Formats: sequence, C-alpha cells, structure tokens
Amino acid sequence: MAVLNYVRQWRSLAKEALDRTAIVAKFLCFLHVTNTYLCSSTLVYGPSMLPTLNITGDVVLAEHVSHRFGKVGPGDLVLVRSPDDPRKTVTKRIVGVEGDKVTFLVPMSTHQYRTAVVPKGHVWIQGDNTYVSNDSRNFGPVPYGLIQGKVFFRVWPPDSIGFLGQ
Repeated sequence: MAVLNYVRQWRSLAKEALDRTAIVAKFLCFLHVTNTYLCSSTLVYGPSMLPTLNITGDVVLAEHVSHRFGKVGPGDLVLVRSPDDPRKTVTKRIVGVEGDKVTFLVPMSTHQYRTAVVPKGHVWIQGDNTYVSNDSRNFGPVPYGLIQGKVFFRVWPPDSIGFLGQ
C-alpha cells in the first residue's frame, strides 16, 4: 500500500510540473509572437536621427503590422534591416516610396545635389541628421522587405515620453 501512495504522489507531482511547464511555454510563445508580429521595444542610439532621437539612446516602440499591409509612407520612422550589415537594424525616416523622385544632398558634399527615382518595391530612407547619416544616399533605395517595423512611441528617456509623429 505504501508503494501505491508513493506512485500516486509522483504522478501528481509530475502532472503539476507538466502543467506549469505548459503555462510557461505558452507564455513564451505569446511573447515571441507579440515581439515578432505585433509590437516590440528597441534601443535606438547614434547621431543619424538627431534631433528627433537622442544620440545617447532612446527606447522606442515599433509596431510590426503597418508595413506588412503597405501602410508606411513618407515621413514615417521605420526600423530597417541594414543593407550594409544584415546583423544590424537601423532607424531612419522614409523620404520616398516607389515612383517618387527624390532630390538629395550627395554625401561628403556641401552643395552637390542629385535626383533619383525610387524603383518599384523599394523605399528611400534618410536620417534626420543628413551630415552623419549612412542611408539611401550611400546605398540606394531599400527593398520594402527590409522594413521591420514602424516606430510610433518613445518610452525612454522619461522627459521625452510620447508619440513620434511625422
């Protein structure tokens, strides 16, 4: 009889452990889906988006739905997989979409301008601080598929909390 009680206790403990493991696994799946397909936070730092974003770093929220339905356009801040280094994500502003003519200041020049037409399936991105930004002026139009999200809200630093409009 003692052995039967011992087996029942272990079965009860094993069932409880499996139930708790299932809850944790479901929660982790929920976090993954939310972070990948709905909304995520990102640390953005560097001088290319001055004065919109701080050089020392801002934590921003980006939603991952709009760009999947083609709902991003000129003026929007977006997270983009870097064409120069696919391991990095950059934050830039969309300046032109397919078919737009974009006139831009040539990098490393003070008075030389060029014009480019954004091809189908691409966007033209630039940093707000044009003198230090590595953007479409350097690597050309960016395929729409490299857009990872649309930045909409700053959560850090506390004195700058708020929506990031166009």
